[in-house]
Amino acid sequence: MKTYTHGVPVVFFIHLFCSLLAYTVNEKSGGSIHFMNGNYDGHPMLYFSKSDVEDLRLKARSTHQNIANRIWNAGQIMLSSPREYLPPWDPKHFSARWNEIYGNNLGVLAMFCVLFPERTDAVEFAMDYMERMASQPSWLVKDAPWDEVPLAHSLVGFATAYDFLYDHLNRTQQERYLEVITDSSRYMYEKSFTRGWGFQYLHNHQPTNCVALLTGSLILMNQGYLQEAYLWSKQALTVLEKSMVLLKDVKDGSLYEGVAYGSYTTRSLFQYMFLVQKHFNISHFDHPWIKQHFAFYYRTVLPGFQRTVAIADSNYNWFYGPESQLVFLDTYVMRNGSGNWLAEQIRKYRIQEGPGTPAKGQRWCTLHTEFLWYDGSLTPVPPLDHGVPKLHYFEDWGVVTYGGALPAEVNRPFLSFKSGKLGGRAIYDMVHQKKYSQWINGWKNFNAGHEHPDQNSFTFAPNGVPFITEALYGPKYTFLNNALMFSPATAGTCFNPWEGQVTEACNSKWLKYKHGISGDCHGQVTAALEQNGVVFIRGEAVGAYSPSLKLKSSQRNLLLLQPQLLLLVDQIHLAEDSPLEKMSAYFHNTDVPFEEISEDGVNGAFIRQKDGQYTMFWMDDKGKSEKAGLAFKTYPRGYPYNGTHYVNVTTTLRYPVTRTAYIFFGPSVEIQSFSIRGESDRVDIYLATNEKTYTVYLLTGETAVKPLFAMVLADRQKIVFDRTSAIRDASVQETKDYVNVVEENLQHTKPVFQQLEKQILARVLNTDNFRKTAERLLKLSDKKKTEEAVEKLFSVSFGQAKAKKMKKGKGDGDKFPNNFPDIFAQIEMNEKRERKKLLQRMQEETSDERNEDMGETFDFMDFSDVKKPERGTDKNVKSGSVKPGTTVRSTAQSLSASYTRVFLILNIATFFFLLALQLIRFQKAPSLHTQRFLYAVLLLDSFVLLCLYSSCSQAQC
Repeated sequence: MKTYTHGVPVVFFIHLFCSLLAYTVNEKSGGSIHFMNGNYDGHPMLYFSKSDVEDLRLKARSTHQNIANRIWNAGQIMLSSPREYLPPWDPKHFSARWNEIYGNNLGVLAMFCVLFPERTDAVEFAMDYMERMASQPSWLVKDAPWDEVPLAHSLVGFATAYDFLYDHLNRTQQERYLEVITDSSRYMYEKSFTRGWGFQYLHNHQPTNCVALLTGSLILMNQGYLQEAYLWSKQALTVLEKSMVLLKDVKDGSLYEGVAYGSYTTRSLFQYMFLVQKHFNISHFDHPWIKQHFAFYYRTVLPGFQRTVAIADSNYNWFYGPESQLVFLDTYVMRNGSGNWLAEQIRKYRIQEGPGTPAKGQRWCTLHTEFLWYDGSLTPVPPLDHGVPKLHYFEDWGVVTYGGALPAEVNRPFLSFKSGKLGGRAIYDMVHQKKYSQWINGWKNFNAGHEHPDQNSFTFAPNGVPFITEALYGPKYTFLNNALMFSPATAGTCFNPWEGQVTEACNSKWLKYKHGISGDCHGQVTAALEQNGVVFIRGEAVGAYSPSLKLKSSQRNLLLLQPQLLLLVDQIHLAEDSPLEKMSAYFHNTDVPFEEISEDGVNGAFIRQKDGQYTMFWMDDKGKSEKAGLAFKTYPRGYPYNGTHYVNVTTTLRYPVTRTAYIFFGPSVEIQSFSIRGESDRVDIYLATNEKTYTVYLLTGETAVKPLFAMVLADRQKIVFDRTSAIRDASVQETKDYVNVVEENLQHTKPVFQQLEKQILARVLNTDNFRKTAERLLKLSDKKKTEEAVEKLFSVSFGQAKAKKMKKGKGDGDKFPNNFPDIFAQIEMNEKRERKKLLQRMQEETSDERNEDMGETFDFMDFSDVKKPERGTDKNVKSGSVKPGTTVRSTAQSLSASYTRVFLILNIATFFFLLALQLIRFQKAPSLHTQRFLYAVLLLDSFVLLCLYSSCSQAQC
């Protein structure tokens, strides 16, 4: 009989396993961010509480010392140059230019004061800083009053400093600065209904401005201004939760605005993810996009960790961070040390002087979040494939990279190629396939203004040395993007007789994308393959040019034959009635001028670098090599860079097909011979170097004669690139029930505010301040019902006070009952009515000619009637709306969580009771069947426990 009692530990370990599994699920879903659930102890509260301060100071002296030292250095620099870093008192000077520096630097200054409390001079400096900012009538820039981005930077910085340094403020400052935060937040809230950032999704302005609104709202919420905070935070969440749904379609972790502006977007987007998890229990750490986002930093940084792919408007690397973003990814998403490692490499190799140094107004603004998000227990470890050049394809972005995140050494190349859809695949398909139709109405819901006319463009950095580069943040001209132009032009063009890609903008700083054929612009990467260290990439850009050019194909092929030798072949296939006679190819270097060179009748150009010459030659398929134009393009005023050096190679076109081959090589390569021979569907290139002889066969026809893209013979080695590995264009399915996905997350907000409402009323219960507090809480609700609601609350208070006298014991009357009006649902309905009236009034005051534009501006706003469709259908539902039964569902969910918690506790008690019963009473039971039955009950109870744990983790009980 003793043999059977050995099953008891088994059952016990099953129960233990279930408990650990449930705990793991719960931890994974919420990361390591504690949900506050409305339980605040004054300030600070945004990112940490009073009880966390000593721990932060301890970390500053231990695990976080490296980051703390940089915060210390930033504070020291500001303190040593007050005239340079303090905001001016004079509003004319404050608003005279782009002023994000003041808000950006205030966050790190406040963190300095928190970590180093002995520095009373820093606290005095911060008080002076905040006083100067609070004295400004407006944080907007005078010449750009339509742009709320500078105000957003100031609001985030000021609200963060208010939270961190609250105990250093006197009562007058606390009240006055709160008023400043309130006024700015109200302004942002109003503008969110009419400005593009309220409805242009996945654009860098949207998270920047919405997080500013959310941060201000959270401060107000903690100060007891619940109705304003509820409306304003709900608006910020409504906008950004839609963006999070749309971002699910971006499967490769990229951002279409490029690495530089992508770092601007994630600076705020990661703050948003942190804040909504901490304050509203909304988790995005299992989001498919964020799980792939590390590659956006890792695969795009050039050897040496100082420069990045500069696709779209860009500087040499990142606008904000990216150390803060990388430690965030490691702490809350990856948990493998790779984020900390890459952040460490970027810190180590940061450029201190010259091109590539962080901008003065941006270099410190993510230091406080980097410190707060860093997990010192994650040992920095490079990714498993580090040290070996890897080919990576961002299928949504339409970008291929090879050789990212390597040391800057000889034979460490970097190659990039861009040929994709305008706005990226996800956005392009949303527009053209009319996906997410409840929210999206064409290009007006997106902003591709920072993109460039750059389909089939490339960059090359042999030995990590930038040889062919992008032209950075400049005018949106095709010839500034290592791409092709054609002549003669067939339509209006910026540089007659040359015509570029259809998104080229002649009279604007922003890309043309909203109207006409420009919105259909697209390229495609058709192949991206690597074998034995040889890389083959092919792209097709015919969709980026006007149909009137009668192009059948604009194909570009890249073959990286060895680390310092790149072969590029352009093929232009003309329709029979095409008017085109010439094409021009452009190649840029933003830092170093090109110089002419010619050998054996083959023309070329080169740049001089410290380690030698980097050279290029070219020849068409008839053996001709035209002389190139070498020039420097000066950018107009208003751009952050002076211009770019470039080579312009022009080729005469022949019907039906013309090819031109270009070779680019570093100082270790000597070209001994170079020839090209073309046939109707194939081109052969012969290259002899000082080390190897290469014969390249490129099959360029649209219809495959053989199942090959290319074949390379390198001495006795044969490398074949098979067409079966071609990249197929695939569309992503729309997120199922996407409106309700957003609504379910928005439902997390009201219980927090209701909890705070109870706490506020409980604090003033049975006091003379009760009526005044109730009136303040109800001031935004229906005025006709305000007095009635106050009386109801007052009667509840009076009744509770009376009951308290009849009860014994201390604190029996401290809790506030649940039977009072749902003020948040009421103010939401009132706000919607007011917005609807405003729209109708504006439409009536607007002329018929502008009605269409007005409609476009307000289409995103939700003024739907109170009646809504049933749950589970998207028909006639618009996001922004509050569904009927939201409160009921919220209450039901709360009750469900409570019941689950009760059953969980009872089940645990039952399990241990049965276990004790088995061990003590039934261990020597005469019946084997009795023991087996008890084991079965225990096992069943273990699985019930697992289900309850799982349910509890989902319900956040």
